[in-house]
Amino acid sequence: MGMGGWFAAMCVVLAAGCRTADVPAPFKPVMGTRELMQSVLNPNAGVVWRAVSTVVTTAGIEEVRPQSDDEWAKVRNAALTIVKGGNQLMLSPRASDGSRWMKAAQALIATSSAAVRAAEARNADRLFAVGGEMYSACLTCHENYMSGD
Repeated sequence: MGMGGWFAAMCVVLAAGCRTADVPAPFKPVMGTRELMQSVLNPNAGVVWRAVSTVVTTAGIEEVRPQSDDEWAKVRNAALTIVKGGNQLMLSPRASDGSRWMKAAQALIATSSAAVRAAEARNADRLFAVGGEMYSACLTCHENYMSGD
């Protein structure tokens, strides 16, 4: 083996010997799960869910849809905030039971990401549909993890 081959082999051995597991993750939750839900996820989910609706009264039917650039941006930003909140849910110590918790957080991220895309496309029907999917993701997690207090 030539000098270049030895050097390459040593680099591989040295790289294999470096352990990144000993380095603490640079991310830390800045609030508890309950506070994350109450101050970040719930209010922003409400923005997404209230953005599209059909209200039936004795006076008639009212279709609620975002109309202006600002209204669509508000829905998009709320959905993006939920995506970021879903990522926060995957940080330790929240992700203590592994795959089931992670799947729930990933479902929240996927559905709220779809809401971002629907808002960017200004597609109210799609936003309504993914809002329902997002609600199902939330409900599934709450049924598994919310205490009765």
